[in-house]
Amino acid sequence: MVQAVLINGNNKRASRLTGIHEYIENYLEVAGISAESIYIHELPADDLITANFSSEEIAIANKKVTDAEIVFILTPIFKASYTGILKTYLDLIPQKGLENKTIVPIAIGGSIGHLLAVEYSLKPVLSVLGATEILNTVFVLDQQVERLGSGEYKIQDVVLNRLNNELQKIESYKIKQIN
Repeated sequence: MVQAVLINGNNKRASRLTGIHEYIENYLEVAGISAESIYIHELPADDLITANFSSEEIAIANKKVTDAEIVFILTPIFKASYTGILKTYLDLIPQKGLENKTIVPIAIGGSIGHLLAVEYSLKPVLSVLGATEILNTVFVLDQQVERLGSGEYKIQDVVLNRLNNELQKIESYKIKQIN
């Protein structure tokens, strides 16, 4: 079975990025792709900040990445960059830890001016970690994901179309693996 991991670089679960994260998880489940999640802010802060490679929690997270063929990187964009929280974890992924994996970057930001942050700051780091198959970034504006009172999120159709386009590429990857 094809395995995926979603690495969420947000600083909390209650956010619009969570709405996108949950949408991807549901899509993968329906497609028959097994998925696990890493919420970086829930990993031990001391281990992240001190780059504790021997941390049991970091080892468990890294095993999820190692076992996955598909890696989703989700991050908000703050001050024209992906989050420092995400960077602290990426620094703990072993050298070439993203080699032979399909990478799907997903970013959310307050303005279209943040669109290139992934291209110029995140993708080079992913490349250093061995990523060669990086799909198109799905960039989402904050206002394109509405928080509903029930803890659910409504994602605008234009975003769903872009997400579905990349997710369908993942499904074709799954078919290739079976053949």
